[in-house]
Amino acid sequence: MTADTAGAAAGGDRGASGTEEAVRFHALLKAFEGAPAAIGGRGKDLVNEPMIRHWCEAMGDNNPSYSGPAAIAPPTMLQAWTMGGLSGHTDRASAHDDLFALLDGAGFTAVVATDSEQEYLRPLRPGDAVTFDAVIESVSPRKTTKLGTGHFVTTRMDVRADGALAGTHRFRILKYRPAAQQAQQAQPGSAARPAQSARPSAQAAARRPRPVVNRDNQGFWDGVRDHKLLIQRCTACRALRFPWLPGCNTCASPDWDTVEASGTGTVFSYVVMHHPPFPAFDPPYAVALVELAEGVRMVSNITGVPYDKVRIGLPVQLEFLRVDDGLELPVFRGSAG
Repeated sequence: MTADTAGAAAGGDRGASGTEEAVRFHALLKAFEGAPAAIGGRGKDLVNEPMIRHWCEAMGDNNPSYSGPAAIAPPTMLQAWTMGGLSGHTDRASAHDDLFALLDGAGFTAVVATDSEQEYLRPLRPGDAVTFDAVIESVSPRKTTKLGTGHFVTTRMDVRADGALAGTHRFRILKYRPAAQQAQQAQPGSAARPAQSARPSAQAAARRPRPVVNRDNQGFWDGVRDHKLLIQRCTACRALRFPWLPGCNTCASPDWDTVEASGTGTVFSYVVMHHPPFPAFDPPYAVALVELAEGVRMVSNITGVPYDKVRIGLPVQLEFLRVDDGLELPVFRGSAG
């Protein structure tokens, strides 16, 4: 199918005929359900202690189950053993590519990861050889979201250790037509206008995504409201932990209190975001993993210095940034000296 015919099959938002075309296009997409996205994939490395150690250090997870002669890999590493790295995998099936080409041709050119699910059936241990198969599990009917209109694509990966099923990983993305672009196309004669014509007003009205606040982290956000950065402390073993968790990852005790961070720290690691502008964000900007004086680490923005001056080891100081009328966030100001 060509891009032109895919676009026609996708339909527009023009009444019943548009709805009928959207149904026809979804039928084309559903034909990919059950198609392989990877067959007989092999992990590039055996499950090994160095990768487990690096993962645990990055996550701040000191669970004794992940070290020593009887060590297992953290269950949440399930997908890590299947990744192809910068060179990728050469044995991937083409169903994903064909599906994405069909969606791209219909104008659903943007993509965002929405969520993932993992199911663990047996622990992975150093020395296990990881293999995997992946399948396109489902493609949703056309959905309208705040980002735009598109289709959710769910891929299921079955991960095996020495041939035995160890776990299942589901990964869901949204392939969509950006809302600003969609609104522009709906205007008569809009083809003659530049693509950025809708951007200023859209960005002016945009707000930062709201953090997910639940019973496990409510206390943290209460502290932010009071301009305090609170760290959980296990009352059984006194270990500090961040981000907030319902139980201690050192001794598993559910009992805890909090200590207020001094606010001083250093940049442990960082990235500079250069992606195209997204509503409420203005790249390029630096996002850092900050190591606090108390020893825990947290991810936040770096302010006060240009993004290209952020370096590992840069001293930083906590401050609270009001990004809009309803949201204030803890960020870290770098020292230019």
